[in-house]
Amino acid sequence: MKMRRTTRIVALAATVSLVLAACGGDDDDGGDDATEAGSEAAATEADGSEAAEGGTLEVGVKFDQPLFGVETPDGVVGFDADIARHIGEQMGMEVNFREAVSANREPFLENGDVDIVVATYTINDERDEIVDFAGPYYVAGQDIMVPADNPLGIAGIEDLNNADVNTCTVEGSTSLANLEEMAPDATVSTFDTYSKCADAMGQGRADAVTTDNVILLGLADESGGDYVLVENPFTEEPYGIGTAQDSPLRCEINTILQEMYDDGTWSEIYESTVGQVASVTPEPPEINTEGC
Repeated sequence: MKMRRTTRIVALAATVSLVLAACGGDDDDGGDDATEAGSEAAATEADGSEAAEGGTLEVGVKFDQPLFGVETPDGVVGFDADIARHIGEQMGMEVNFREAVSANREPFLENGDVDIVVATYTINDERDEIVDFAGPYYVAGQDIMVPADNPLGIAGIEDLNNADVNTCTVEGSTSLANLEEMAPDATVSTFDTYSKCADAMGQGRADAVTTDNVILLGLADESGGDYVLVENPFTEEPYGIGTAQDSPLRCEINTILQEMYDDGTWSEIYESTVGQVASVTPEPPEINTEGC
């Protein structure tokens, strides 16, 4: 956001300078109006309380996460992508998606590569020291996906606590941290995306995949019946919308999310994406408005 606003201020200043030059320095009403308009616009842009109308909202989102964010020839589709689009619309901004994987979400925000991250992004204390979160806008639970015939009889997290069971998850994720804490004897394989874990299981290089149940639902649905969930979640994972620390975007997005809850937009987006596989539309979670 900061880089985009600065660019617009510079461009506006340059335009005002050209107008003044064209007037030959005459102290007429047109020159005064242009200067005054430029000053007012610059002041508006410098005020960080709102997103700039007509700008671009850079959004980090998953590109290979069925139901939440998948890149297609027609653009990125899914629950996270549609939530981000609605936020952009309410801000009067175009949305530009950039691929975020679990490991690069904090660096994206810290470096200013994106304005927000909407990418199955679990809120936790460690991340909250680095970035801020709007929301939560969804609560998932970590579960386990296995081959449809489940040859090892995996039924829960305790069955992964075995060196003979190769479990796959994603590096830099809360799913990995939970697995290491709750199944310390597990043999673990990691990739940068969950789709690669699903591929590894299909090739016999992994016995199970663990992450949030809604992510696994999408992968299982995409497999055409080759994979199933054990349906025994063992954590709660509140998803938040990541912003840079102390960004005014957090409170602005919280307001938009609450409006989406109240007017039914959130439920409509859920039912058109995740709800195509999930049997029940949940109530949206309570938003953390502390500091807003």
